[in-house]
Amino acid sequence: MRSPSISHPATYSRMQWTGWSTLMLLALGVAAYALWLLAASNPPDFAASLLARQPVGAFVHFACSPLALVAGALQINRAIRTRHLVLHRWLGRLYVLAVLLGGASGLSMALQAQGGPVSEWGFGLLAVLWLLSTGLGFVAMRRNQRTAHRDWMLRSYALTLAAITLRIYIPASMVAGLPFEEAYRVIAWLCWVPNLLVAEWVVRRLRRTASA
Repeated sequence: MRSPSISHPATYSRMQWTGWSTLMLLALGVAAYALWLLAASNPPDFAASLLARQPVGAFVHFACSPLALVAGALQINRAIRTRHLVLHRWLGRLYVLAVLLGGASGLSMALQAQGGPVSEWGFGLLAVLWLLSTGLGFVAMRRNQRTAHRDWMLRSYALTLAAITLRIYIPASMVAGLPFEEAYRVIAWLCWVPNLLVAEWVVRRLRRTASA
């Protein structure tokens, strides 16, 4: 008997569901952690320091970025996009608003990021590209340019996922015994540049598939 192939519709659907479920669980976990940082009476030192130095910016970033993370995960679910168009549109509005607030506050926080200029530039450029890609995706949708809308929103959500990759790399660097300051400078770029490269590969692959 032939082994299941990714080209088989049922197998592909199962693989998609598994991948999306994993992403959703990660998004919910990171979102819950961010909201806990706001609600905790005795938050970790790094969160307490951020909230003390930039109370408004840190609060807005911790509150809005989780919304973008979860709303974006729901947006890439094909069933929601195709069967629940009204929900898809409202989730899109929520996502854009959350990115606008989370990105602007993230940019202000990046100016004082731990690790000096390397970290500041890494997180600052992340915030700028996050805002830019989301804005271009929103404008494309308003102009009914659906392919451009999809492409820009894929790039946008790849940058949103920096919230997850950041929280994977930091503990991994600590387990590896790397000096925190040096590792953090690298992570300020590593948490989003590979994500964006993967998103660009996906965008180009979708374009080739459509043209074929």
